[in-house]
Amino acid sequence: MNRNKRGIALNLKIEAGRAVLSRLLKDADVLIENYRRGTMEKMGFGYEALHALNPKLIYCSISGFGRTGPYADRGGFDLVAQGMSGLMSITGERPGGPPMKAGAPVTDITAGILACVGVLAALHARESSGHGQMVDTSLFEAGITHTYWHSAICFATGQAPGPMGSAHPLNAPYQAFPASDGWITVGAANQENWLRLVDALGAPELAKDPWFVNNAERMRNLAALTAALTPLFQTRSVAEWMRRLEEAGVPAGPVLDIAEMHADPQALAREMIVETTHPTAGQVKAIGLPIKFSDTPGGVRGAAPVFGQHTREVLREYGFSDAEIDELAAQGAIQMPASTMKGATR
Repeated sequence: MNRNKRGIALNLKIEAGRAVLSRLLKDADVLIENYRRGTMEKMGFGYEALHALNPKLIYCSISGFGRTGPYADRGGFDLVAQGMSGLMSITGERPGGPPMKAGAPVTDITAGILACVGVLAALHARESSGHGQMVDTSLFEAGITHTYWHSAICFATGQAPGPMGSAHPLNAPYQAFPASDGWITVGAANQENWLRLVDALGAPELAKDPWFVNNAERMRNLAALTAALTPLFQTRSVAEWMRRLEEAGVPAGPVLDIAEMHADPQALAREMIVETTHPTAGQVKAIGLPIKFSDTPGGVRGAAPVFGQHTREVLREYGFSDAEIDELAAQGAIQMPASTMKGATR
């Protein structure tokens, strides 16, 4: 999870640990924190204090609900945010079922991405202003961001959409279907792809059926459409359907489990599965870099650090002597693995 990061361990409950962090922050570009509102202020590291220490610092806060509003003091978790943002009301097989969260912690992940976008924008603004600023986002807002389709529908109709399984609220057929040996997703959302699909299915008569003649009718009769297509898809395997649909030019894909995704040739070709050397676990696999750069290529260079692995290394870079580092460790202000204690090198 924390590949490519260096890790240091500071005890911010004692003055010596807080002094170390203050020294690191004097010329830092970005600070990211995800405590409840007021926690950083109690330790002396609120935005106003750090802005005075380092006016160029970008101070990024990720919390459950943001730093303003009636819920600002609440703690937050992905499950809570998915529920309150509306996501759990639109996730599930059909209306009337129990609320269901997305399998991935989408508000956690998206809040991190929103924070990254905000920090990059603040760094860009700093180029002209010369000053840092506060960047504030939350799991709640990250969840709301994912409702853009459903919010637009609700704004337009006044009615809150419900869960539709794998189907789409505006286009059909755009969902998963069972094949003879698994599941396949099909995106025949426009009229041209719909006509290609019925030909590939060997059922051209469906194109003339008044219930399915255009997208509006297919959405109005989605249950009937699904019932008509499902037995056709069940006659062949996923691989056979992939071959036929690719030849027909219909967007489609198999539903892979996580292990199958790890072995997928496209994931491997895009270097999305990489191997690193961990200091205690040996060779471990991790997810790769999802953005590719032509001039400044990135990559996964190191595995996740063990607790406090780089404390000595980083503090040396900030001018701390080994004697000072050892004294800080003796005071309990910092923590390091045994291999880096008493002046040892990595």
